[in-house]
Order: sequence, then C-alpha cells, then structure tokens
Amino acid sequence: MAWRTRKDGRATRRPAQRRSAAKPALVPRRVVVTAGPTREAIDPVRYLSNESSGRMGFAIAEAAARAGHRVTLIAGPVALPTPKGVRRVAVVTALEMLRATLRAFRESDALFMAAAVSDWRPARRLSGKWREKDKGSPAANLPLVRNPDILATCGHDRSRPGKLVVGFALETSGGIPRAKRKLETKGADFIVLNDERALNSPRASALILGGDGTVRRLTDRTKAEIAGVLIGLLGRP
Repeated sequence: MAWRTRKDGRATRRPAQRRSAAKPALVPRRVVVTAGPTREAIDPVRYLSNESSGRMGFAIAEAAARAGHRVTLIAGPVALPTPKGVRRVAVVTALEMLRATLRAFRESDALFMAAAVSDWRPARRLSGKWREKDKGSPAANLPLVRNPDILATCGHDRSRPGKLVVGFALETSGGIPRAKRKLETKGADFIVLNDERALNSPRASALILGGDGTVRRLTDRTKAEIAGVLIGLLGRP
C-alpha cells in the first residue's frame, strides 16, 4: 500500500499500482570465459601445471549466464560442476585451450581470460616414464618450449575491434607495474590483478586496471561478488 494526502491534509492509504515485469538489464552477448590450469605432459604419468582451482572463471561464467548472456566456458582439468546454462568445452593443454579459445572468440563479443595457462611445456612428451633418476645424477635438465600467449593472441586478433577483452594477472610481487605492462602489451581492455592468496580460495582481493586509466579495488570479496563486478564491464544498452 502507498500513502496519499487529501486536500484536508489527512493521509489515507491507496492501493499500490501494479508494476510491469522488469526488462533484462543487459543486452545479451556472446561471452567466452577460460578457467582453470593447463597440464603439459612430461610422460604418461607426470606433467607441468599450477595451483589454479578454476573457481574465478567458473564464477564469471555463472554470473554471465545469470545475466542472460550466451556463455562458452573453456575449462582446463578441474572437477567443478558446469554452471547452469553454460556450454563447457574441456581442454587439457595450452595448445588445446588456444585452439578452442580462438574458435569461440571469433564468434563472440567478449573474452574473460581467467585461466592460468602454463607458460612452458616439455619440448617433447616421452612415450615411457622419465628415467633420468636412474642415471644417478643429483640434477636433471628438462628442455622446455614456450607456450603461445592466448591473451595476446586474442587481444591482437583481426576480429578484435569492438570486443571486450579482460585478462588476469596473478603476481607475488611488483604486481601493479607488471599488470600495467600486461595491459599495454596484450591488447586487453582490463587486467584483473590478484595475488597467490586467491589460489584455491573462495574469496579474493582484486585490482581492476582499465586501459583508460581507471582503477577499481575490490577487497576480500567472494569470487562470485568479483565475477558480478566483472560482468558489469559488458555495459548496458
């Protein structure tokens, strides 16, 4: 009920007017999210990887789907359930993630590159177990080759104009200067900076650096809350 004032100054109740159904707040867009680690095989039983849990990327995918966007989630090897309404593409290696991301990105409007892609991979995958220890040496060498930079590849892709590209940077020191360099060199619109405390945690603090010089700090938020802020970068009609 709402109040109205009569001419004699007395207030009376009147029925509240029925509100029309709310329209979607955001223009539906095609969104690509990468999440989790990659694994780079040394042999059939060993691999190079990292501590990424995939939670941030999955939270972004879930937030985007809830906002009405069409979401493709390209996920490394993690045991998280696929968010409702999200199309999931499972990958293992950095090369697989590159191919899947490029394929999806060229048909999309936005990319959130939350995956922790391995920087290096073994120069060759051994067909049998790595037996270097059998040589009795106290040290071993494992030749590595650099993996492709997926964020930079997409950021400088010919289909890039008009598309939102958001990258991530996890740093243990010197975070802001490194994140700014990443923003400048990768072709991203925003870089989300956090530190190692975000690994395997449901909460994180983040600094969102924009290519236009804007900075937004989020302190001790759930990853779902951070995801909601990031999806807001897609803008409104």
